Amino acid sequence: MARKILLAVTGLDEALWQKEIERLAPEFKIVTEITNDADDIEYAIVWKQRPNILNALPNLKIIFSAGAGVDHIFKDDTLPKVPIVRVVADDLTSRMSEYIIWQALDHLRQGVRYRKQQAESLWQEDKAQPAASAVTVGIMGIGALGMDAAIKLQMIGFNVLGWSRTPKNNTHIDTFSDPDGLSEMLAKTDILVCLLPLTNETHGIINTQLIARLKSDGPLGGPVLINAGRGGLQIEADILEALDNGSLAAASLDVFEQEPLQQDSPLWAHPRVMVTPHAAAASNPLAIIPHIFKQISAYERGEALENLVDISARY
Repeated sequence: MARKILLAVTGLDEALWQKEIERLAPEFKIVTEITNDADDIEYAIVWKQRPNILNALPNLKIIFSAGAGVDHIFKDDTLPKVPIVRVVADDLTSRMSEYIIWQALDHLRQGVRYRKQQAESLWQEDKAQPAASAVTVGIMGIGALGMDAAIKLQMIGFNVLGWSRTPKNNTHIDTFSDPDGLSEMLAKTDILVCLLPLTNETHGIINTQLIARLKSDGPLGGPVLINAGRGGLQIEADILEALDNGSLAAASLDVFEQEPLQQDSPLWAHPRVMVTPHAAAASNPLAIIPHIFKQISAYERGEALENLVDISARY
């Protein structure tokens, strides 16, 4: 009898995920709709799964997120008490770092200004071009994604700082933790990158009060925000107000409170906002499925799982 794995990936290309599982693990039968299969399903790969479906699987061993985030899983309050594993794949990590570097360099090299000048056929060089070494990037969320981005930004020449809820021991960048540490980092930050997980504690953390604590007299004409974490981290009305009153010089937003971003959102047309459609680090099954089945094989050999989610902290 074929072993069974649940694939519940709302909003992703289910056929592509199926094809890669069939190629890599033909011993598994893929279940996308639970009928009389519930007792036989051992593993689940999920993204924005429907509520209650996981609790209906009595022999489920592990839940795998199909992406880096896991807040979508916890929207179901009937989850079974099994390990949850988040994805940390080289491809996803590299794509996120590419996005952050792209946006940081665009703000450094005045992309907004020069695109406006091009639209107006205006030739005007800015003589005051700051170097990357004059700019400090502060990263909220120094996990695998944040640390990779930090190291690469540092290689380009940026000064890089990091903050996390709990202390991090590393030799790459200066890091801070706890509320006082966050205030200290923000006061030094010209470009704020947010890669925090979405939890009860981080919901709405990018707000008027936090923005006001950013360095206001840096070389970019004001602080810049890059959010490639989760839309629930930001209060968009506060971001717009900060842009309009000068508390923020510019923002690059890949995630939003409501997705897709509503057509009437003023963020679309704001001259100092870059909007991207939650595309910073798309989940690529060609990169993620091998990682998942490597974990399954290790687990079945009795080895410890990697990248386990702290159920109490929800990330």
